[in-house]
Amino acid sequence: MKNIKNIIFDLGGVLIDWNPEYLYKKLIEDETQRKWFLETICTNDWNEKQDAGRLIKEANNELTEKHPAYKDLILTYYERWEEMLNGPIVGTVDIFRTLKTNENLNIYALTNWSAETFPRALQIFDFLHWFDGRVVSGEEMTRKPFKEIYETILNRFNLVAENTIFIDDNLRNIDAAKQFGISCIHFSSPEQLREELTKYNLL
Repeated sequence: MKNIKNIIFDLGGVLIDWNPEYLYKKLIEDETQRKWFLETICTNDWNEKQDAGRLIKEANNELTEKHPAYKDLILTYYERWEEMLNGPIVGTVDIFRTLKTNENLNIYALTNWSAETFPRALQIFDFLHWFDGRVVSGEEMTRKPFKEIYETILNRFNLVAENTIFIDDNLRNIDAAKQFGISCIHFSSPEQLREELTKYNLL
């Protein structure tokens, strides 16, 4: 068993319940139309460019010029983005709280998040201040799964990959981390995470 000294948490989907559906269910009642809008206009790919540092104003201008008929729905994405947050994933936060009592562990966050909205997240979620360090993609002008962001967190905090576990709900991001020799847990639920961390004798 590896000597784990560092744990890196993803945020959205692991510690924070984030989904654009929470907002757009209020705006587009028809499920088929709502799915079309989120898969065709305000897509994950579009959002990830903001995660990688593009300004929200630029993103909005791009889409509203392409799709003027949907201007109001497009602008609402970031005007009311907090309504995409359904609160903390309580079971994972409980695990985080327990891990923090282990003096031999350092715990970090590696998140794809817009630099313009993350300061508000820091106000909403107290546990975001528990980390020993954070790397926010929008501040770094790159994002997961690009190798530069993994290099950034390893180098900034002097982490040894072989002594580190990375937890993320996106398999794409997991596969990229494995290329550095980082042990990974593909998150699906707090119960599954607790089980996996117990195998490492961390809980």
